Amino acid sequence: MEFTIRNAQEKDMAHVLELIHELARFEKEANAVEVTVDDLIADGFKENPLFHCFVAEHGSSIVGMALVYPRYSTWKGPVIHLEDLIITEKMRGSGLGTALLNEVVKYGNDLGVKRISWEVIDWNDPAIDFYESKGANVMRDWDVVQLDEKGIKAYLENI
Repeated sequence: MEFTIRNAQEKDMAHVLELIHELARFEKEANAVEVTVDDLIADGFKENPLFHCFVAEHGSSIVGMALVYPRYSTWKGPVIHLEDLIITEKMRGSGLGTALLNEVVKYGNDLGVKRISWEVIDWNDPAIDFYESKGANVMRDWDVVQLDEKGIKAYLENI
C-alpha cells in the first residue's frame, strides 16, 4: 500500500478534525469534541505551537494522524505526550498505525525526550495489542485524572 507520512500543514486541519470526530464516535463520545479547525490552526501553527501533528496520506486523502505535545516529567525530564493516533476505519490494518507511531518515536528521539506517553481506552483491545506488540508498557494500575472546564470552574469557586 502506498502512503506518505508528513508534518501536518494548516490546510490539513479540517481533515484532522474529521479524524478526531471519527475517533470520538468510535469511543462513544460523539458530542464531546469542542475543538474547531480554527482552534487547531491557531494552536498548532503559531510562533510557539502547542502541538506537533503528523498526517498519513493515501492518494490525495488524509487517512490518519498523530498529534503530540511536550510535557515534563519530574522523574525523567523532557517527554512528549501522544494525544491521539487515529487511522480512519477503512485503512486500519494497512500499516499506517505503525508508520505514524514510527514517526512519533523518531520525532521524540530527535527531541531527546526521555519518554513518550499516551493513554488507551481499556476496552480497545486491538489498540492495546498493537501498542504492546511495539514494546509499549500499558500501565493498567494507573488511572487517568482530569478536571474538565466545568470542574476547573467549580474547583476555583471552592478555594
